Amino acid sequence: MSQSAFLAPDPACDEPQRWLGPSRLLDLEDPKLRLRVQALTQLCKTDREKAMAIYGYVKRLPLARRFTTRPQTAREVFDAGSGDAPEKATLLVAMLRIARIPARIRYVMLAGEILRGISAGMTQAARPIVEIHVNERWLRTDTYIFDAACMAAARQRLRDRGWEWGYGIHVNGHMVWNGYEDAFLGGVPTECDLMVVGELGAYHDPAQYQRTRPAQRHSRLRALYWRMVAPLVDSAYRSLRNELQRPAVAPPSSRIS
Repeated sequence: MSQSAFLAPDPACDEPQRWLGPSRLLDLEDPKLRLRVQALTQLCKTDREKAMAIYGYVKRLPLARRFTTRPQTAREVFDAGSGDAPEKATLLVAMLRIARIPARIRYVMLAGEILRGISAGMTQAARPIVEIHVNERWLRTDTYIFDAACMAAARQRLRDRGWEWGYGIHVNGHMVWNGYEDAFLGGVPTECDLMVVGELGAYHDPAQYQRTRPAQRHSRLRALYWRMVAPLVDSAYRSLRNELQRPAVAPPSSRIS
C-alpha cells in the first residue's frame, strides 16, 4: 500500500473543542435527540460511561440500507430507527456532541473485496470511522455500524465459506468498542488493514465529506450505484440478521410409531 494513499494529519484537527459544534446534519438543539441523550447518560459519572451508553444505543439500531437522495440528518436517522454506516455515524456523532464529548468522522477507502456477499461490482467503498475524544485522547471505532445480530451472522457466514473478508468485516473483526482502546470491524488498525487503501481525512458529517475533492472524484457514479442496489443490500442485511434469529429446525424423530 502506498503511503501517498494516506492524507497527512493536520495537527489543528486534533483540537477537541473544534469537534463539538453543530453542522448541516448534526442538529444538536433538536429536543428529541437531547431528551434521548439525557435519558441515556443521566446515571453516567464519566465521559467514557456517557460515550459507551450512546455508542451502545446507536450500535443496537439495525443496520439497514434505504433509498435516499441526500444525506440524512441525525434526527431523521433517529426517527427511522435504523441506518447504514454514514447514517449511524451521523447519529452517533450528534449524540456524543450533545453530551459535550468531542466526536468526528474519519473516512477511509476500502477495497471492494470487503463487500463480498453484500454487493458485487464495487472496486472501492468509503467507510466512516467515528473518532471519540475520551480520557484525553482520540479513540477510533467502526463497530457501531453492525448491530449484534448482523455482526454475529456475518462472522458465521465467513467461517462457513472459508473467507477472511466479506459482508463488510474481517472474520476476526472486533464485535464491540470498550471505550478504552480502538476497535475495528477489520480486526486491526486501519494502517495495518489490507482492505484499507486510503485515508480521506476527518469531517463533521457525511455531507461535509461529500463536498470534498476525494469524494466528488467518484461520488456521482458511486451514489447512483448505491441507490440502485439499495434494496438488494438491505435484503442481504436482513437475511443475515434473520438467519441468526431463525430457530433451529429439530431433526425428524427416528422413532417408529
